[in-house]
Amino acid sequence: MDILNILLSESFWAASLRIATPLIFGVLGALICERAGVLNLGIEGIFVVGAMCGWMAVWLGAGLWGGVLVAALAGAFFGLLHAILTVPLGLSQHVSGLGITLFATSVSYYTYRTALPNVSSPPRIEPFQPLDLPVLSDLPFLGTVLFQQTALTWLALLMVAAVWYVMNRTALGVAIQAVGDNPDSIDAQGLSVYGLRIGAIVAGSALMALGGAFLTMSAFDAFFFGMVNGRGWVCIALVIFASWRPGKALLGALLFGAFDALQVRLQTEIGALVPGQVFLMAPYILSIIALVVAARSADYPRALLTPWFKGQR
Repeated sequence: MDILNILLSESFWAASLRIATPLIFGVLGALICERAGVLNLGIEGIFVVGAMCGWMAVWLGAGLWGGVLVAALAGAFFGLLHAILTVPLGLSQHVSGLGITLFATSVSYYTYRTALPNVSSPPRIEPFQPLDLPVLSDLPFLGTVLFQQTALTWLALLMVAAVWYVMNRTALGVAIQAVGDNPDSIDAQGLSVYGLRIGAIVAGSALMALGGAFLTMSAFDAFFFGMVNGRGWVCIALVIFASWRPGKALLGALLFGAFDALQVRLQTEIGALVPGQVFLMAPYILSIIALVVAARSADYPRALLTPWFKGQR
């Protein structure tokens, strides 16, 4: 009955959506990269650099939306670096992605320590506040779950619709999907395989960085080490769960957010009877199970992880 009451509560689903928001940004970014045929394992580091750059920009006076822009640009920069290494140079996407994660994370921590060498606790900023929309915020259930979230959560939901539309209703989306399935066909049409892949990686990485920015500018009000806590790796798994579809990506992120919100509440209810580590690992175990079930029927991009060089067949 306690679990049922939790699952039926407005606060639970509001927390689930809030927890899912950075994952929505991350999984959409990874989806765009992989649809173009490139695996981006730099996502974990891009989350970190987005969190740090967005927070620092606001702390230096850029404003909240200025911080969002700075975070996106930082993510785009590291995405461009990954794209140059993997697309025209054809280096290993696994090795390059892990290198980007290590590089971006190290640069973020170094920049933080250099800018604030004598600070024991990170300075606080004024984060995005929940939107209180007249009438809508007072609606039963939906008022709490949807209409009292921050602007970045609404931006994440908007990006789901935007990515779906681009991928399924525009020539650009068709070209991105084609370059991830059969780059030779794109080259035969006179389009640039390199340009499409690099553009997709840069745009996807900018979205990933917004997931990190949400953590410091909406979920919390400061940057601290370890705050990303593996969310990037979760997004890589969620892309497979979603079968590279934006709608299912949203569902997967919400599912993980619900698991995480549930474990927090169960710790409060029965934490004295069960070790806390059991609750902490529960969302990941349930996500692995869901991933295994969904991956069996996943329709992956055929040219994923395969370098392409002009003139070679």
